[in-house]
Amino acid sequence: MAAHNIGYFLDSSDSLRALARAARGILQLQQVYTQVAPASLAHACHVKLLREGTLFLAAENGAIAAKLKQLTPRLLAAYQKSGFEVTSIHYEVQVSESAHRVTSNSNLRKLSIESIEKLENFAAGLEDAPLKQALSSLAAHQREKSK
Repeated sequence: MAAHNIGYFLDSSDSLRALARAARGILQLQQVYTQVAPASLAHACHVKLLREGTLFLAAENGAIAAKLKQLTPRLLAAYQKSGFEVTSIHYEVQVSESAHRVTSNSNLRKLSIESIEKLENFAAGLEDAPLKQALSSLAAHQREKSK
């Protein structure tokens, strides 16, 4: 069997050709976005699709979407200058999997024995209140982890 490159297979059917064309279009839109957006925001948003002149961007959180809304005029100008017929931009919040990851207990830092003792001494000097209970509980938990 002869070896073929991916282009051969993508050109083998009309539906795959259309899919490859759409993927290349989204890639080009993403490249324009990456060039225009500040580096701190470029990684936190991606192009979803362009439909009827409206570009849909997915931001990782609401703060990033709000910041990007301020860049809308600059983004529109860059897309139009690059030959895309973008007349409006719609921002959506789409939380990524990395934002869902919970830090495991093994990755949490443990207090040193000296720090635990200082915490216990501080708590002992407080009057009975929720703060004293919380500090005592924290110290006990940390002591248990250090065993």
